[in-house]
Amino acid sequence: MNKISRFMAAAISISMTAGLLMSCGSSATKGSTTASTNQSSAVEGETDSTTAAALDLSKEVELSLYVVSDRPAGQDVLDENLNKLLKEKMNTTLKTEWIAWSEYANKYPLLFSSGEVFDMAYAATWLNFAALARKGAFKSLDELWPTYAPKNFARQSETALQQATVDGHYYCVPTLLATYSAYGPIYRTDILEGTDWDGKMETIADYETYLQYVKDNTTLEPYDVYSSGSEMDDIFMYNNGLYALKGSTNDFLWIDPAEENPKIFTYYEYDKTADFLEMMNRWNQAGYFPKSALSDTDSSKVQNGVAASTLHNIDTYQSRFIEHPEWGFKFANFVSDVSNMSFTQDAMVISNTSENPERALALYDLITNDEEVYRAFMWGIEGTSYEIKDDQLSMLDLTTYPGSSMWAARTTEFNLPTYGSPADLQTWKDSFDQAIVDGEGSQKYRSFVLDISSIETEYAACQNVHQQYWWPLELGYTDPVSGLQEYKDKMEAAGIEKVIETLQTQLNDYLTAQKG
Repeated sequence: MNKISRFMAAAISISMTAGLLMSCGSSATKGSTTASTNQSSAVEGETDSTTAAALDLSKEVELSLYVVSDRPAGQDVLDENLNKLLKEKMNTTLKTEWIAWSEYANKYPLLFSSGEVFDMAYAATWLNFAALARKGAFKSLDELWPTYAPKNFARQSETALQQATVDGHYYCVPTLLATYSAYGPIYRTDILEGTDWDGKMETIADYETYLQYVKDNTTLEPYDVYSSGSEMDDIFMYNNGLYALKGSTNDFLWIDPAEENPKIFTYYEYDKTADFLEMMNRWNQAGYFPKSALSDTDSSKVQNGVAASTLHNIDTYQSRFIEHPEWGFKFANFVSDVSNMSFTQDAMVISNTSENPERALALYDLITNDEEVYRAFMWGIEGTSYEIKDDQLSMLDLTTYPGSSMWAARTTEFNLPTYGSPADLQTWKDSFDQAIVDGEGSQKYRSFVLDISSIETEYAACQNVHQQYWWPLELGYTDPVSGLQEYKDKMEAAGIEKVIETLQTQLNDYLTAQKG
């Protein structure tokens, strides 16, 4: 698996893991934004089923929902329980259809071109939400959403509303659960007990100190690197306050979000790249990762006790801690300007063939605002499929009752961390929430989406060059001076100047629209 596919797999894995473990909860307070006020007031004491004004509930309606996942063995039991509750609350039942993981790549797009009549579906950026919206797959929600799901609409941040917009219209209901761009070391502490390591992990220099202690005192690989490449380059740039233009790891284009009109640049144009390459050369010589790392296909070295640390996000930290609490895993955030990952990473859409869009949105409003309905929909039956222990969620039988795969319905207020999560998990998330403000820093650019349709050839060529020449360069396998010059020459030959010029125009247009 290469570095690009590793990111795509990670995006899907985050959603899958969240669906199985329901483990990504956090407060979504946005500092001084109005979203935090809306979110807190929207759920207080409001579990009335009549969430939408003037909606006639006298006729019983069965709604249909498509999700991407394998159908659980015990789903019938949970559906019966949920539908009893939904019928009492709003004279509605829900039939969930499942598109298996082995079939979703082909079957999901066909849902919206076959003419099949259904009401709702899970959608996501990784399922090409925007492209499908432009093809007319979904109903416009401009009037429907605020009218029939008013509480949900009121709780959405400005950033989420922007991300739900395609060509000037709302086409999805984004998740109300915040996720974060925070990234950094996930590292074992048990292996250094009894040494004089001070436990400090606040800077990249501290991480280097840790790696040397692991090298000197254990037989473990200090830093987990394998064939997908190193993410230390991303960490270095994030730590310096920069933002990856496409909003994810493994990018080769960057901006400074602190600038009023930022200019796009790449690695060889950044004045601190030489310092980074010198550091990585030093790490290579010190043996913090194997000389053959790029040919190593083992992606589970931290879980299996082969490596002492990795670089990833706070959700991965939670997973590693739950898997091995005896190893004393800790997390450090090295991203200086944390922002929310796309709220359309998980979303709900109304099919353009739906015959009951008003009722569907009213149902979704109920699910995301009524805690009793939320728990029945997301987790099932307390005592049968889940338990609440110490304010954490324990799924009792993940094989039979893994929980809903409609991950988009998760909300900040009702979601719970997985049982056994680290004690500092919520503290970390609270700190991110307090720092994030809509329209400021990197959060301002979370709604910017690259359109590479006119530069597909050049963009793909630059990606190939980046993998072929940058990956070994960043790991110190290539001379830092001559290697960087070769990288520059190859990127220019691949057409990076055209790529930057095209995307700079798009970025300028985006900023103009923001100001307008």
